[in-house]
Amino acid sequence: MEQHDGRDTGKVRSDDPWYDALASGWGELDGTGAPAALAVPPARSEHGDGRGTADVYLEVQRSAAFQEVRRRYRRFVIPAVAVFFTWYVAYVVTATTAHAFMARPVAGELNVAMIAGLGQFLTTFLFTWAYARHARLRRDRAALDLRWDTQELTRNVREGQR
Repeated sequence: MEQHDGRDTGKVRSDDPWYDALASGWGELDGTGAPAALAVPPARSEHGDGRGTADVYLEVQRSAAFQEVRRRYRRFVIPAVAVFFTWYVAYVVTATTAHAFMARPVAGELNVAMIAGLGQFLTTFLFTWAYARHARLRRDRAALDLRWDTQELTRNVREGQR
């Protein structure tokens, strides 16, 4: 169990779009020792209007904003995976077929194989940094806006079902 020094370590606001009632309520007790009932909205409206939370998520998924976030993701990830996979396969194939080339000394005891192997680690960190930067600059704001909109739409649907 974690111990804190008494300071407020940061509370989740109820209007926070990343707050997930299902995850935060997991395992909580209702005061009698029984698990607290989770308020899960129905997937479809029970009042005949045909609109439920599942419809909201489908509507958001079909929206131009969501498609743009997915397009930005694919525009980075597909070429990055292709480049990294090609580099990895080239390293493995060269290491197994061109022994003389890989054993060629570069500086002292350092040979081509060691440089290429260290390059594998370097490119892993480089791609991780580039992915995080791309996400922060090109997708995070749009994804957060979508999350806010989705929360608002599902809140409206739930209030309409009461």
